[in-house]
Amino acid sequence: MRKITYATSMSIVTSHKPHFHESRIWDCLFLTLPKIETDAGAITSINGAHEIPFVPKRVYYLYDVPGGSERGGHAHRDLYQLIVAAGGSFDVMIDDGSMKKTVSLNRPYHGLLVVPGIWRELVNFSSGATCLVLASEVYDIDDYIYDFKSFVEFKSV
Repeated sequence: MRKITYATSMSIVTSHKPHFHESRIWDCLFLTLPKIETDAGAITSINGAHEIPFVPKRVYYLYDVPGGSERGGHAHRDLYQLIVAAGGSFDVMIDDGSMKKTVSLNRPYHGLLVVPGIWRELVNFSSGATCLVLASEVYDIDDYIYDFKSFVEFKSV
């Protein structure tokens, strides 16, 4: 038996792309990615910009993260990211400089779209968790803001 679950409508996602200074936590979206289930298992694929509002130019994943550790702790000036718990679970804490929210990820067909100008921290990793990240651009150190105080000041400009 084959069961197909379709992705979140991209018309919702692509209708508004905020600039760094104006982005807010509600611009970050919880997405349901397409899932095909069969008796042999399930598969989720991301085909360019059909399921997410950008064509991924970089893919990386975090694994073997010790319990109690935190990852992230930065913001991006221009980069969009889709963060997925490919295995296990973890929480993503997002902050726009005035509001905060925590999103729990624990399914490989759910992802959090994080827009530019949002501070993010990855916390509460379960044992064996894998965090998969699809990024809109290749790595660029100048796109990162690592100091929270500098982030808040930059947002208020």
